[in-house]
Amino acid sequence: MNKKRKKRKNKGFTKKQLEGLVLSIFKENPLKQLNYKQVSKILKIKELGVKILLNEVMISLSKSGVLREEKKGTFKLIQSAHKVIGVVNTSVNSGIYIDVEGIEEEVFILNEYSFFSLKNDVVEVLVFPKKRGKLQGEVLKVIERKQDTFVGLLEEVNGFGFLIPDKSIPFDVFIPKSQLNPLVIGKKVLVKVVKWDESQKNPVGKIIKVIGNPNEHNTEIHSILYQYNLNPEFPKYVEKEAEKIPLKIPTSEIKNRVDFRKTPTFTIDPVDAKDYDDALSVKKLKNGNWEVGIHIADVSYYVKENSIIDVEAAERSTSVYLVDRVVPMLPEILSNQICSLKSGVDRLCYSVIIEISEKSEILSHQIKKTIIHSNKRFTYQEAQDIIDNKIGMFSEELLILNKISKIFRKNRFSSGSINFDRQEVKFILDKDNNPIDVFFKETIDTNHLIEEFMLIANKIVAKEIGFIKKGEKQRTFIYRVHDKPDEDKINSLNNIIKKFGYSINQTSTKNLSSSLNTILKNVKGKPESNLIETLTIRSMSKAIYSTNNIGHYGLNFDYYSHFTSPIRRYPDLIIHRLLEKYLNGKKSVSQNKIENICKYTSEKEKDASMAERDSIKYMQTKFLKDKVGEIFNGIISGVTEWGIYIELEKNKCEGLVRINNIKGDFFLLDKKTYSIKGKSTNKKFQLGDKVKIKIKNTDLYKKQIDFVLV
Repeated sequence: MNKKRKKRKNKGFTKKQLEGLVLSIFKENPLKQLNYKQVSKILKIKELGVKILLNEVMISLSKSGVLREEKKGTFKLIQSAHKVIGVVNTSVNSGIYIDVEGIEEEVFILNEYSFFSLKNDVVEVLVFPKKRGKLQGEVLKVIERKQDTFVGLLEEVNGFGFLIPDKSIPFDVFIPKSQLNPLVIGKKVLVKVVKWDESQKNPVGKIIKVIGNPNEHNTEIHSILYQYNLNPEFPKYVEKEAEKIPLKIPTSEIKNRVDFRKTPTFTIDPVDAKDYDDALSVKKLKNGNWEVGIHIADVSYYVKENSIIDVEAAERSTSVYLVDRVVPMLPEILSNQICSLKSGVDRLCYSVIIEISEKSEILSHQIKKTIIHSNKRFTYQEAQDIIDNKIGMFSEELLILNKISKIFRKNRFSSGSINFDRQEVKFILDKDNNPIDVFFKETIDTNHLIEEFMLIANKIVAKEIGFIKKGEKQRTFIYRVHDKPDEDKINSLNNIIKKFGYSINQTSTKNLSSSLNTILKNVKGKPESNLIETLTIRSMSKAIYSTNNIGHYGLNFDYYSHFTSPIRRYPDLIIHRLLEKYLNGKKSVSQNKIENICKYTSEKEKDASMAERDSIKYMQTKFLKDKVGEIFNGIISGVTEWGIYIELEKNKCEGLVRINNIKGDFFLLDKKTYSIKGKSTNKKFQLGDKVKIKIKNTDLYKKQIDFVLV
């Protein structure tokens, strides 16, 4: 338990404050040699106790390499100490690592000099000369904090409150007595930090929500959501506003749309889906070609710009898919009812209609507002059974779509799309949401069928607006962009895979993607597959939303957007609105406004992904808690300075073997080879290695599983 630091009897000066003052004086006088008496005079310090502490501070700064003692008691600033701006990249138990542009190596900062900095915070740092082969520094100030709310357990110690955060954070949050009462002590709560005071050991927080009792299922799931600023519930006023929306489509609106209600139309979705964003229609044309309609729910008709529902959707930005539930972007009456393309009812859509030849060439396309009537709701497996057996409802349509999609897919990979085909794990839950088993989700042809047609629609929409013809002006749009891989990471990957007889061709973008595809195909089923697949994925950039179209490297598309899921992704809804404006000849909207939406939605997408990951981790811990002592085979899935992460082969659950629990040697991290090595024996544990482990402990509160090697 962190306790409040006692104040020194030195007019309020702490050692940390004096360090800052001393450094500022030496920086203002970089060529001068100063002793503690001269510094005391500049600072107008007269108290003997403070002068003694000041002298200690100067000696300490000399030992840490910031000052140099020119002669006994007289110091000078070492010029190599310099200020930089950086971003916190990683937090460990002892401190933080900071990425600084222009400096290859990360800068390490001890917790006591970090000023409560956390991952992704932007900070001003004083970087010291290298010591013991490591760049170290001190946070001078936090320029931008990415997190000021925390979830955790509220404990009382000697009448004072402390939030013990769920996440591995090197400080507790102090809660004033005025907020404490028996109803909140021992509960999971959401706290907002209202004061970051470097002179204190803890930031000061304010309780903004009591979540519930620890270890109760809903409390823990809600805690995960609140941790990432994702609200599990809609405000009542938003739900009431959604209930006012009429289900009946006005005749006047139908007249303004292309009518597809008599064209064979169906949806293909997961068995547990409720929000159907997309449907496909298929019609044979008189010229022998096929017309395929890719119909997307027209959410923009119901959710008007700047309305109460729109403001809430913009704040949420995305639906969140956890192990046991979906937290929708829109109220359920919209996401699962009014907008969802359910079978047997008329629905409004925004559609991409393509004409395709018998050779699967796209001959033409249209983007139109439509009305559809889905005739059938298929699950992926139901549609697959019809394709496999060549008989059943819409068998002709499904067979032609399957044939076309396979050609699309083959052409896409041959032109440079990268084929990442990772196994997805799902939990089987009982009525109380406890995981009772694990299964591996199989990807079948109908998954690929839907994927290919959605990719085509997204590509067509992006090119429609992004491709500028002669005499036209650029119009602001939202693109889904994916940058080229990091060159250093590709070089690192290449160095490792050479040991297994593979190599990467980096002579061109196309050659790079082609050689990555070849490697991913060739390693399937081999011992090194996990290492190479993991490192290849990690070498990739993260896809984001942007108004600056740099293309999508992973798909090898020059133009790509997200148009096909407006029920669950806010950028798609904005794209529908922009299409409506531009296809009707209206002028371009403000780039700054749309770019801000891009940045925010990219961040919220990341938050939703982290929440999903944490919910999986929580379920994994629950699943293994009655298996302590059992032995499993696993693969090293992560390597850090504090230990190695192991993914179990049988169920894909992941746990940690702590480095101090690995017997027989002193092990150190080797970042270049993604391994830890024994100092004396040179024994190595590398990412992708197969190991045997025993489950040592499970901690539901921390969502943590500890393994030991056997």
